[in-house]
Amino acid sequence: MINDLWLGLSADAEPNGRARPLTAYGGIDVSERNLAGTGITLGGAVALADRQLALRTRFADPHFYGTPWIANVELLYNNAKDFFGNRDVLVDGNRDVLGDDPSRMGEQDFAVAAYQRFGGSLGVGHDLGLGTQLFVDYRFEKIDANLPRAASHRRGLDIEPIDFHLHGGSSLLSTLRATLVHDTRDEPFLPSRGSHITVRSEVSLTPLGTAYPYTKLQFRGSRWFPLPWGHVLRLEGFLGSIFGDAPLFERFYVGDFSELLPDRVLDLNFDRRAAPNFFDTSILEMRYGTYAAKLNFEYRIPIYRGTRSIYGIDLFGSAGIYGLTDDLNLQKPPRGYNGLSKVPIDLTFNAGLRIETSAGGFTFGISNLLGFVPVRSEGK
Repeated sequence: MINDLWLGLSADAEPNGRARPLTAYGGIDVSERNLAGTGITLGGAVALADRQLALRTRFADPHFYGTPWIANVELLYNNAKDFFGNRDVLVDGNRDVLGDDPSRMGEQDFAVAAYQRFGGSLGVGHDLGLGTQLFVDYRFEKIDANLPRAASHRRGLDIEPIDFHLHGGSSLLSTLRATLVHDTRDEPFLPSRGSHITVRSEVSLTPLGTAYPYTKLQFRGSRWFPLPWGHVLRLEGFLGSIFGDAPLFERFYVGDFSELLPDRVLDLNFDRRAAPNFFDTSILEMRYGTYAAKLNFEYRIPIYRGTRSIYGIDLFGSAGIYGLTDDLNLQKPPRGYNGLSKVPIDLTFNAGLRIETSAGGFTFGISNLLGFVPVRSEGK
């Protein structure tokens, strides 16, 4: 069964605002949820784009050795890169972008952090009641990062060094994660009532050699309300915070909250553009953060219900407000923003179709296309 299918285009912009050629990306997540009639799930996923690749394989047994415990195992590999720098970026010594030609050192559009991850997680879960489950996972990864020797950019009115949130060379990540899930939806993809709540806490295990001491807390909740005339209203909220030195891929990314940028796929980031800036705030300076919040509303109109290959088609529209910040932005707001413009918040919205089929659920939205319309401010 197809769990997720990702196809899209990403882009970056020249300092003068002209768009560069688009880059295609894609991926697929498939699984067999009843392997040979045992109830065991065996799945895998792949995502790729220009010089980026992510692989996942996972195994889950809902009745491990005949017990009520759920066993989970996942292996992962990422060959990734990410892009840093708001404006006036200066880079010294990143071969991934500049090669060995010294004449190409200096001013660049972006500073690139290239890194590889290999590792996995081992966990158990247990039902706590109707629709409620608790999972505990141990995670271990090896990270190899190729970073510039030095890089700077313009943040607000000042030139400041870039923090890539990774250790150069080889490093280890070791964490313990607990996840509580409460799910009372009447349908997994096109629900009309019920709730879906996820609370997650992750703590790095310094005694086991991690190079990234941090704690990450997340809350995500959605509630669906059936309306008397047959339509569906959804209210969604998210709160997240990170304390300590979390690696790049564990931080909150602006594209995961703005519908007008592609979100990450298997922790790969495909887009180089800054966030849209409808409210003309310091959100333009934020790419990754340690504190995030979002409130979103969605309105769905069912237009088709079937029993064969296509089970349902709904027209939807959504809108919300999100915020993203970090300790640096809180302690030292970028100069050039005054009053409420110092608060890094912005608008997000989307509209399109949600289609549930025998192969899985698919969403077709207009937000990514609108993301190529130049609505961004040029910064301070």
